[in-house]
Amino acid sequence: MAGGNQPTTAVAGRASRPFAGLRVGIVSIQGAVEPHAAAIERAGARWKPVRHVRDLEDLDALILPGGESTTISKGLEREGLYEAIEAFAASGRPILGTCAGAILMARDVEGFPVRSLGLIDVTAVRNAYGTQVDSFATVAQGELEGLRAIFIRAPRLKRPGPDVEVLARVDGWPVFVRQGNALATTFHPELTSDGRVHAALLELARKCER
Repeated sequence: MAGGNQPTTAVAGRASRPFAGLRVGIVSIQGAVEPHAAAIERAGARWKPVRHVRDLEDLDALILPGGESTTISKGLEREGLYEAIEAFAASGRPILGTCAGAILMARDVEGFPVRSLGLIDVTAVRNAYGTQVDSFATVAQGELEGLRAIFIRAPRLKRPGPDVEVLARVDGWPVFVRQGNALATTFHPELTSDGRVHAALLELARKCER
């Protein structure tokens, strides 16, 4: 017979799969949807595409992926998703924006401005690192030791407000930031096997679910 201090099968299962049952939406107007989906599945959570306001129902978290920020912005405008995502954030549920998604999360945008959600008190500068041929990978400095960051036509974040926590930097510039339940990276965490950025989103969702 098992000892009294050993966890039951159900409890042990939850401990080994802490994000099981969480539902993450990925805005699927354009951009790197499938790599994010794979990262969410590896973490043990479920995902679904978000193209319309109704798709936000019953979600625990949301991802705004990288891609072309003007195209994504036009899709959000067309489908009325700006207001719906603002309401989603106001409910306390976490959102992660990566690359173009980080631009859309910012307070304001420089360099071919697009409408942004204003969820993180930073200014995003579009294409600050150059064009596609200027893409590069490096290791970021910060709380997540050894975090490999891939930059593709990446924005730069500047003038973070007092409520913005900088979690990682490259050459002194913020590349991973948090404000409340809003997270943003200027790089593409979905393109590596390091699941810690997605785990940070899911951990916020798990705390919110409680």
